[in-house]
Amino acid sequence: MAHTGFQESWRLLVVIAAIVAPMCQAATPTIANASSNRTVIEEVTGWLRIYSDGTVERLTPPGGEPFTAIVPPYAEPRDGVTVHDIPTGRGVDVRLYLPETAPHRRRPVLVHLHGGGFCISRTSWALYHNFYAPLAAKLRVPIVAVYLPLAPEHRLPAAIDAGHDALLWLRDVARGQSTYGGEQAAAVGRLRTAGDFSRVFLIGDSSGGNLVHLVAARAGEDSPRALRPVRLAGGVLLHPGFAREKKSRSELDNPPSLFLTQEMIDKLLILGVPLGDNKDSLYTNPEMAANAVAHLRMPPMLLMVVEQDLLRDPQVDYGKAMVSEGKMVETVVSRGNVSHIFYLNFFAVKSDKLTAERTEQLIKTIKTFINRH
Repeated sequence: MAHTGFQESWRLLVVIAAIVAPMCQAATPTIANASSNRTVIEEVTGWLRIYSDGTVERLTPPGGEPFTAIVPPYAEPRDGVTVHDIPTGRGVDVRLYLPETAPHRRRPVLVHLHGGGFCISRTSWALYHNFYAPLAAKLRVPIVAVYLPLAPEHRLPAAIDAGHDALLWLRDVARGQSTYGGEQAAAVGRLRTAGDFSRVFLIGDSSGGNLVHLVAARAGEDSPRALRPVRLAGGVLLHPGFAREKKSRSELDNPPSLFLTQEMIDKLLILGVPLGDNKDSLYTNPEMAANAVAHLRMPPMLLMVVEQDLLRDPQVDYGKAMVSEGKMVETVVSRGNVSHIFYLNFFAVKSDKLTAERTEQLIKTIKTFINRH
């Protein structure tokens, strides 16, 4: 199928969703502290509503059900991988993707921080599962995906703290200080046996890419001994959500995508940062983010950018700003008519030749980066 534009792709997705959705366990809206006397005070179309009584309602836009379907964990291998949900005992839960076949030598460990503008999505969504489960099998690496707290109920730095807590849990696992029973014990035991904890890589998509930078910075504030034997060997920022108050040329010129619109940039990021901050905060502004880590130890970074991304320009500027601060950042641009987090659109990956090719290139680039560090 030839690559289609935004509107055509969305119409196709709606048709596919009507077929697939009944077979999916769809994510239900999240509502807290509901009241009968309430009005909508903020809305991100199709994704999020905030009410006057403090209620936060998370939605799925029409046609998006296949992506937000919850994939339950499973201990019987599927396509060479098992999936396990593990409570860490540190106030954060993680999802483990474990290759079925034990490697001949210990393998790097990837820690995944999901996107969603700090406000939406879950690591158990099919959107992520259909990329990260095959990635674990292809690279033969364990992947630890973090269930992040969501804003606006839990604004930054809550997600940064959760990412750091996941690293502390990995340290506990590596030291043999974690205790589980039954299936969870077996899964954590496989992670302990297979993982090379001296080569831990953070990987995140969209706002999760920001979190790769921010969690690495949080770790860099401590003594290297604090995480031993865990060592951050690198970070992979996939189409990170860097932005400024003043719109970039790419925001003005590039089209929206299935997973990123100008409204999402304008509203979700503001809801995610601390109250009183805006998009020029150190959490989202590329130059501010780089300047804030000038004095810190930061691992080498792989920055993946998309030519057609609304946020292309601030992403590229982040890489330049980091290099100017003496940090190691390799920037790789995906060319052609693909857009923000295209590799997570599993329908397009299966049906569109260009999307499939660019996804394969992205995976090879990640593999090369990991093997080099």
